[in-house]
Amino acid sequence: MDVDEALESQIGQWRGYVERHNAISAADADEMEDHLRSQISDLSAAGLTGDEAFLVAVKRMGNMGGISREFAREHSDRLWKQLVLPPAGPDGVGRPPTRELSVVLALAVAAAVAVKVGFAVLGEQDFARNAALFVLPFLTGYFAWKRRMSPRAVAVLLVPYAAAAAVLNGYPFVPEGSTEVIAAIHTPIVLWFAVGLAYVGGRWRSDRRRMDFIRFTGEWIVYLALLAFGGGVLVGLTVGAFEALDVDVEWVIQDWVMPFGVAGAMVIAAWLVEAKQNVVENIAPVLTRVFTPLTILMLLVLLVAFAAAGSVVGVDRNLLILMDLILVLVLGLVLYAISARDPHLPPDLFDRLQLVLVVSALAVDLLMLVAMATRIAEFGVTPNKVTALGLNLVLLVNLTWSARLMVGFLRGRRGFSAAEQWQTRYLPVFGLWAAAVVAVIPPLFDFA
Repeated sequence: MDVDEALESQIGQWRGYVERHNAISAADADEMEDHLRSQISDLSAAGLTGDEAFLVAVKRMGNMGGISREFAREHSDRLWKQLVLPPAGPDGVGRPPTRELSVVLALAVAAAVAVKVGFAVLGEQDFARNAALFVLPFLTGYFAWKRRMSPRAVAVLLVPYAAAAAVLNGYPFVPEGSTEVIAAIHTPIVLWFAVGLAYVGGRWRSDRRRMDFIRFTGEWIVYLALLAFGGGVLVGLTVGAFEALDVDVEWVIQDWVMPFGVAGAMVIAAWLVEAKQNVVENIAPVLTRVFTPLTILMLLVLLVAFAAAGSVVGVDRNLLILMDLILVLVLGLVLYAISARDPHLPPDLFDRLQLVLVVSALAVDLLMLVAMATRIAEFGVTPNKVTALGLNLVLLVNLTWSARLMVGFLRGRRGFSAAEQWQTRYLPVFGLWAAAVVAVIPPLFDFA
């Protein structure tokens, strides 16, 4: 490879890195590349070699995080327009993505109708157990359509749904028993991985695509919460207005608005995340910056409270459940912080806060394991205890290795990418654990 070819290759790699930052459009990248080439030309004329000129010019351009923020400030009007306007077509005129929006609306309505029909046919208890089967298939179908998956791949996506339906309706659950509730809670977790398989277009072995799905999950939860909040305010105002007119509309809200609103919002939220990926900052990673220090404070206060109590033997069962939910929240914060970080940057204060968060969560997890082991020894084994114990063990492995990798990164012994790869490659463990809970725990306890 001659000098010109090597330089073109380096510029190509640099441009690829630039275009991965969503604040920078293709036109922006063209402008930056022109500036880079001009810098290289000037430096080469001053006597530097091609490699030397390239390195100096890139250094002068600055890091991508700073460039992204600069473009956000410079083009704030454009970024705000991206929130409400479709991207421009090749001729520069906005072309509404009517086909995709039509598909999304059709799927949202279909999910709502499925929920309504399912509730009417199955009744409250059976529908509650099968609720995930009436919404998530439409979300999976949206991504399968968007990623243009082959019929064979789509057939593979149907397997977990068929298996879940067979287990949920074939097992002789004791009505309202513990194993029925456990299966109903963990089935959506299992099927969310089917959604993930569609989201990545079948490329589940790709670490990058798995991390994309983690980012999507966080953004989807945030958008769903925003839709729920906005919908709740609208419904409350509507009910209040009709009550002032002495008109009862609560039955309409309960029988029609709620089923259609909840089911439809799950599909609409996914479309919003997909449609607005070009905004300079995603929401979930920003929230991790806010809630990480608050969560650290909460965990430290809890550890002090446990220390003051002097024993974890008498810990209330509800507290154990809440602590497990807190640990899941911690895992989410860690995942989204990793997903938002530039792996090429050196360690900073937030990385140290992440380590404190993980170590604090690890200490809480160990306390919960001791408390659960003590309760099992004293009161015996139950489905809930075994399920909680399994979750804590899965989290223990994840948090322990995460702490080790973070310490190595902060000491300069390993790159940040090791922590990212660990999380993406550990992700299937959560799906396998949830599947085992749904399929194995009920028969072990005679479906009670």
